[in-house]
Amino acid sequence: MNEERKKILELLSEGKINADEADRLISAIEGTGSTDEDQAKSASASFPKYLRILVEPGENSEKQERVNIRVPVKLIRAGLKLASFIPKDAQHKVNEALQEKGIVADFTKLKPEDLEELLQQINDLSVNVEGKETVKIFCE
Repeated sequence: MNEERKKILELLSEGKINADEADRLISAIEGTGSTDEDQAKSASASFPKYLRILVEPGENSEKQERVNIRVPVKLIRAGLKLASFIPKDAQHKVNEALQEKGIVADFTKLKPEDLEELLQQINDLSVNVEGKETVKIFCE
């Protein structure tokens, strides 16, 4: 083991650098450092491509039907962009109709950045519905 690598591992064990920093330093001394393009590709590869909704029947459920919905995240983003073309009067009517159904939300205030943050936060959300079915919402 060469001295540079040993020094990097010592810094890591002392907690002066984290594992990612150690990896980058070792890659740099080996001459296999990743480029910005490689880092961008790995970041986009780790971002979810689908929003998944699964409904599993409970053990005592009379119906044994399962629901499995897979929505492309690109479709959600496109819908959000298209929503900006809806006239203000129509947006107001949609919000009123949702409120009549008990859904208090103003989708006119939802921005693309908000969607990205929401998708990052939905890792594995499970909800029990009336104790019979399990609903799971997650990104993949």
